[in-house]
Amino acid sequence: MKDKLISRRSVLIFWSLLVCTAAILATLNGCGGSSSSTTTPPPSQKIQHVVVIFQENRSTDNLFHDASLIAEGADIASQGLNSKGQTIPLAPLPMVVDYGLDHSHTAFVEMCDLGAAGCAMDGADKIRVLLCHQAVCPPPNAQFGYVQASDVTPYFRMAETYTFADRMFQTNQGPSFPAHQFIISGTSAPSPTSNLFAAENPAGIPTATADTGCTAPAGETVAMIDPVGDESTLQYPCFDHPTLTDMLDAKSLSWRYYAPSAGSIWTGPNAIQHIRLGADWTNNVILQQTQVLNDITAGQLPTVSWVIPSGQASDHSNETDGTGPSWVASIVNAIGNSPYWSNTAIFITWDDWGGWYDHVAPTIKNSYEYGFRVPMIVVSPYAKAAYISHVPHDFGSILKYVEENFGLSSLGYADADADNLSDCFDYNQTPLTFHTISAPLGASHFLHDKTPPTDPDDD
Repeated sequence: MKDKLISRRSVLIFWSLLVCTAAILATLNGCGGSSSSTTTPPPSQKIQHVVVIFQENRSTDNLFHDASLIAEGADIASQGLNSKGQTIPLAPLPMVVDYGLDHSHTAFVEMCDLGAAGCAMDGADKIRVLLCHQAVCPPPNAQFGYVQASDVTPYFRMAETYTFADRMFQTNQGPSFPAHQFIISGTSAPSPTSNLFAAENPAGIPTATADTGCTAPAGETVAMIDPVGDESTLQYPCFDHPTLTDMLDAKSLSWRYYAPSAGSIWTGPNAIQHIRLGADWTNNVILQQTQVLNDITAGQLPTVSWVIPSGQASDHSNETDGTGPSWVASIVNAIGNSPYWSNTAIFITWDDWGGWYDHVAPTIKNSYEYGFRVPMIVVSPYAKAAYISHVPHDFGSILKYVEENFGLSSLGYADADADNLSDCFDYNQTPLTFHTISAPLGASHFLHDKTPPTDPDDD
């Protein structure tokens, strides 16, 4: 593996040429296409910091069964169709349950049930229930559930106060490993010109979830999907292509990726060779997710941050201990009660649908884009207050927002075709005053909790 490494200098020179020739590569791997938006980006002094909080494995129907949002027009279902044409009521359930649901690309195909008219969205009952630990498991219609309001009240308050997007879609049609590639680069391709995407979580080594990406043991592979949907190609899960972090570096803009561990499938930079084996890994990848709280307090929040939870605070159904809403609220409260509030945009979203039912069909762009709906909340003094965005967004929209806000070059992947989230903001409004989000646990709990963070268990 070491003999195959490309020098960091060579990679950066290549990428400089790549940015200049992005139009030539426009037809490769979904690249290219110009933005249809004519909205002027926000003045540079308005938004100086962007924080992306990336939670885990929830669909919009599953996590935001909020009566207030529904009354205001949010598109949240109370029932769904199964593969037999039966109408299944969505049942309330706790955030913490003893089972998980398959959310592989295969599960996407089953739930989508693609036909000439698009996804029929009637195959959720075919999704496998995983990791059941109860004596009687799974419950009937396990996929057709929504999280009870009492477990997610902080999320509801943020969504009701700021902007809630009910047409946010994960860009990829699969699980966490590729999703965490898309959120930093708009693709899960192995190289700049490849027409393949990493489609699944890495497999092949029993301990791979503890050490994957560019530090995975020999023999670890990830299934790659080609333009016709075939996943027979397997590849070592270490890639190299431009990411948003490279564009930030080129402009000398600071960034940090806060994550609890190095080799997790949720630690996106670990699978990008020039980051994992370069100075950025040491300088900008912070392997202590709670450090974001200290950095806010110390006045050291970087220009762009990605914040990844521990398994306990992740919202992943069979892993979380239910502290996810408090974890997210602690970060929002830290920013909201600091000088950063005046110039920060916070995007809270979830990496994939987790196998839970959702009724809104995604647009099928190619063999791997787009995936199912996931929630998104936009928190900022310039976010539209009590606003529900019905505009289609995806992870590329967040990348495009950062690019336009800070005058960066386009990566030319999912960001190229995405909207720029302009409908979620009003830069002419009187900046919103922050009010602390009430939550069961505060920042001190997470800062002083000595429990080792759990890694993903996405079997």
